[in-house]
Amino acid sequence: MTVAPQLAEPVLDDLRQVLGDEHVLTGKAARFNRARVPAPFPVHRWAERVPDLVVLPGSTEEVSEVVRIANAHRIPIVPRDGGTGLTDGAVPLRRGIVVDVKRMNGILEIDEVNRTCTVGAGINMLKLNEVLAAYGLIYPDDPASYPCSLVGGRIGTSGWSLIGSRYGHSRDLVLSFDFVLPTGKVIHVGDGAGRKLSKSSSGYQLKHLFMGHQGTLGIATEATLKLFPKPEAELSPFFAFPDYDSAYRTVGELARAGVATFAGAVLFDEWKVDYLRRDDEAYIPQPADVRALVCAVAYGYEDEVIAGGRRLMRIAKENGARYLGDEVSEGDWAARHDRYATPLHGRVRSGQVVPMSWHCEDAAINYSELPQVRLEWHEIVRRLRERFDMFDDWGMFTYTSANTGVDYLTEIDVGIWEQRLDDESWAAWVRAKRDIAEVALRYGGSISACHGSCREGEVDLVPQELGGGYDVMLDVKRAIDPNNIMNPGKYGLDRAYEPDGGSGS
Repeated sequence: MTVAPQLAEPVLDDLRQVLGDEHVLTGKAARFNRARVPAPFPVHRWAERVPDLVVLPGSTEEVSEVVRIANAHRIPIVPRDGGTGLTDGAVPLRRGIVVDVKRMNGILEIDEVNRTCTVGAGINMLKLNEVLAAYGLIYPDDPASYPCSLVGGRIGTSGWSLIGSRYGHSRDLVLSFDFVLPTGKVIHVGDGAGRKLSKSSSGYQLKHLFMGHQGTLGIATEATLKLFPKPEAELSPFFAFPDYDSAYRTVGELARAGVATFAGAVLFDEWKVDYLRRDDEAYIPQPADVRALVCAVAYGYEDEVIAGGRRLMRIAKENGARYLGDEVSEGDWAARHDRYATPLHGRVRSGQVVPMSWHCEDAAINYSELPQVRLEWHEIVRRLRERFDMFDDWGMFTYTSANTGVDYLTEIDVGIWEQRLDDESWAAWVRAKRDIAEVALRYGGSISACHGSCREGEVDLVPQELGGGYDVMLDVKRAIDPNNIMNPGKYGLDRAYEPDGGSGS
């Protein structure tokens, strides 16, 4: 294998002394398998994003030593957890070393009295909750990628949860964590000195600074998480509507109904219903007059879920909803995680069935702006499809981000015949992603509610969204990572190292 000059044998020897030979991987399969995420990319350019080697540390101390060595030799470092992200956060843009944390997957403590647990960053929520079930507890961070995304990745992306309207999202559920800075220094980040505190007024609130950074500021290694009683009951009624407006109105009323057990509501528009109908992904056979679907979700003790459920069902009925029945409702919600693991879908193109990869652009949009944003996003994809037949509009959904219903995770799903992408069609896709992000900003939203915005296209508008805050990001990056080794190339942060400091301040 040919490696970068800074990864010559002396450096490899140092890494092997820290980790052991078996945990320093230089083979092609190990490197290529850690250069991909679910988001599509032109096949002929995959090799541009392959690391020089992969390391698998087993402890915070080992991560610290790996980072210290990399920093001394100016070697790029890219943290990789589950690799389920959709904006290339775990993809190496400058080769270097991928730090795969999957070996750090232990449950270090379960505190039943204070309802917390401390875990390694390499554990996923599925395995963690299988253990917590014996204690009658649950860690309710519930992304679509729940079976395969890891706690460390949730910290690095400040992840969004399907049931966040009831329990909060990653930023609310992670109490504290150990964090390796780009110099190799280890700090503990949380509220105050304790690992199990949810509120402190001592000093700066650093926890959120080190969440959602997409691996540009360091690597989380251990985390203490907030736990809840395992719900006795859950309710997930699905409703069909003959038009989008009725479904939209219903979702707003469900979110503002004041039901304590309300965990979320999601609205599928007519493009998404058409996709589900022809692909049968959600196993919901629908007659042609159904143009929108709504799912509401409630979690909690049985008596309170029954009471709250009656109110949710009444609101839907008053808005003209048709309840789809227990079998569809329970079955589809139970299968909500399965779809993330099936990114390829058959589509007929030019008389043949072709595999299409799935990509979604997400934004945070206020409730009042959803209808217009929806129309403009679909128009952007329509224009893209007119030029290139390797794109397909798989519809939109909007999902409550909080129990007030003020803003919604809003996604448009696009099918892409990845094997057909070339430089021209890829450039058009990047332009479309930029246009989608521009619409979100024009209507007062955020470019991303959950996935981050560090991929080509939307990343170009991050300075516009953050304004003067982006200059502070540049200053923070330069101060914490003086040699720009930690996931370089992401969020446009390389400009922090330009002669003028990139900030103009």
